[in-house]
Amino acid sequence: MNERSMFKLVSYGNSHPGKVRTHNEDAFLELPEYGVWMVADGMGGHSAGDVASQMLVDTVLEVVQQVPKGRLSIDLLSAAIQQANARIYEYGQRYQAGSTVGSTAALLFIDNGLFHCLWAGDSRFYVLRQGRLSQKSRDHSQVMDMVDEGTLALDEVESHPLSNVITRAVGVGRDLRLDQVSGIVLPEDRFLLCSDGLNKELSDEDILRCMDAESLTNASLALLHSALVKGASDNVTTILVDIAKANVESDGQKNDDTVPIFDAFG
Repeated sequence: MNERSMFKLVSYGNSHPGKVRTHNEDAFLELPEYGVWMVADGMGGHSAGDVASQMLVDTVLEVVQQVPKGRLSIDLLSAAIQQANARIYEYGQRYQAGSTVGSTAALLFIDNGLFHCLWAGDSRFYVLRQGRLSQKSRDHSQVMDMVDEGTLALDEVESHPLSNVITRAVGVGRDLRLDQVSGIVLPEDRFLLCSDGLNKELSDEDILRCMDAESLTNASLALLHSALVKGASDNVTTILVDIAKANVESDGQKNDDTVPIFDAFG
């Protein structure tokens, strides 16, 4: 087996309204054949948050499917999110009497041995590598601004009464600034995109224990089950992505529907 066919992308997404909310304002996009995944969390307490999150993932899907194979880039995906920003903002102005309509965004793109993540808001991106979990995104939130200013300790963030206040989101204004992190993909990496409904309930230690399951499906279900056991006061959405060895078996079946990382995007 040569280097180009050694690894495959395997992913598993889950979304649940939780145990308190009556409907799900999260949306997610899972496109392993393109190396693209996204989690979007419609802004709770605002008009049409579910519409905003769905508009965001639909716009990104539309752009991805229009790009010739091999031409997709992180710049094009960033432009797609900007396009969604304009659409959602216009929707709020035209159909919601100017009310604030928006969605967080956390998008992962794996291409030619590299990962790239774009985000706005407090949906998160984690990397599990060699048994260590690292949060690679940084929440755009009022409490994280307070941490940066030195007025709030990091371990007080989740319990703070302003923990739900985000400072950046897709669709809330004409202009949108996205943050980006990139890095090298290594064999057996496991990536996590999630809405804040997960980390509201689970600590990083809890997330690590769930993600460390051998089966990707079991890890995903463990994350969701653990959040529900803790109360799941918000919608919970997760996408797990594995950089797996080719021809390995998962849950008793070969991953025939996965895509070689270098063959697909090289």
